Amino acid sequence: MTLIKSISGIRGTIGGKISMNLTPLDTVLFTSAYGCWLKKTLKAKQYKVVVGRDARVSGNMVQGLVNQTLVGYGIEVLDVGLSTTPTVKLAVTQHQAHGGIIITASHNPKQWNALKLFNQRGEFINAFSGKAISEIAEQQDFQYASVDDLGEIIRVEGAIEHHVQKILELPLINSKNISQKKFKVVVDAVNSSGGIAIPLLLKALGVTTVTMYCDPTGDFPHNPEPLKEHLTSLSERVLKEKADFGIVVDPDVDRLAFIDENGAVFGEEYTLVACSDYVLSKTPGNTVSNLSSTQALSEITVQRGGSYHACAVGEVNVVDKMKKVKAVIGGEGNGGIIYPDLHYGRDALVGVALFLSLLTEKNQKVSVLRASYPDYAMSKGKISLSEDMDVDLIFRKIENKFIKNNIITIDGLKITFESSWVHIRKSNTEPIIRVYTEAKSQSEADELAQRFLGEIQDII
Repeated sequence: MTLIKSISGIRGTIGGKISMNLTPLDTVLFTSAYGCWLKKTLKAKQYKVVVGRDARVSGNMVQGLVNQTLVGYGIEVLDVGLSTTPTVKLAVTQHQAHGGIIITASHNPKQWNALKLFNQRGEFINAFSGKAISEIAEQQDFQYASVDDLGEIIRVEGAIEHHVQKILELPLINSKNISQKKFKVVVDAVNSSGGIAIPLLLKALGVTTVTMYCDPTGDFPHNPEPLKEHLTSLSERVLKEKADFGIVVDPDVDRLAFIDENGAVFGEEYTLVACSDYVLSKTPGNTVSNLSSTQALSEITVQRGGSYHACAVGEVNVVDKMKKVKAVIGGEGNGGIIYPDLHYGRDALVGVALFLSLLTEKNQKVSVLRASYPDYAMSKGKISLSEDMDVDLIFRKIENKFIKNNIITIDGLKITFESSWVHIRKSNTEPIIRVYTEAKSQSEADELAQRFLGEIQDII
């Protein structure tokens, strides 16, 4: 396994050989490179970096290495402990830190971990900065601090509470009205830090919460990616509890999906659609999502008088586009909500609050809400990459075969047909090629996905 270095961080499996996995030496190396990069790009008397982690089993070990390496580089560590990715982002600006690191592999299985790196604005570092850090890591020209200039570790309490409070202060979140509705919700947090954060938010909003898999042990009870096939237990529990809906988040709480009152999947794609619908109804404007997101967002945006814009997959790309077009809300089709009035980053917590606000105002069941939106079905497939695969050659051959169709090449290949589309791209987080399709029915979407998985297999 090769370490994956992308706009989504430094990611790999725990254990194994140096430079092939996320080993202790690799952790120290890239943390050192990040510290060096900070000092080269920012001028300060005392540098501060916020560090947190999700609950995965390797997190405590990796954070120990990160913390002490930063200390060795003369940097003050603000340790928020068990946390969420959006919480760490907010903490960077709250404490006027020079950067931040959260130790999480997001939706990847438990054998994975990663360093997600943030700038002084609490946003993901861009591709240019990521390349600079990788080059520093290769050169290993580090200048660690002398004994009198070592950094220190300061434990910071209440980061999640601060995050919740900032959400409650948003003008579009009417806590009183939500509380009066007396919602009952089931929460699946895959035994990670969402098991702390989501119930805390729901309690503050007066929502009765039934928890499942909310013990932050890092022992994921199912695949942590919030897809339909992984949510059967949550669906069953929603029905058993006669709850209004169910909530599932990934381990670092930047992705969000819902289950309706009938136990049916609302669809992670429609998380952004629903939240955008509410925000656009109050603050008309533009929206942004990536090329793999449902067409329904574009239609809702136009209905509300705004303009929709698409970009390459990756939070960095979405945020950059949102700033350029002054979007009032944006995100990714994987259940990622970016609401700039809070911060520029995917945030499941603010997504929950916006969704509850929408339900309160609409005064309708979740199934009825879902039925009110343009109805599209998506299918998602993947093919594992081997070391000798030429991904560019695969894409070129498919592009040449479908050259008469509308093709976008800014992020792999997106091919649009009369009433459907397919998006083929190399993952930023795993050694795989992802295949996304959307059509008017699930059978059409599945058939299209299988067709292109077959096209790729024929080439390799």
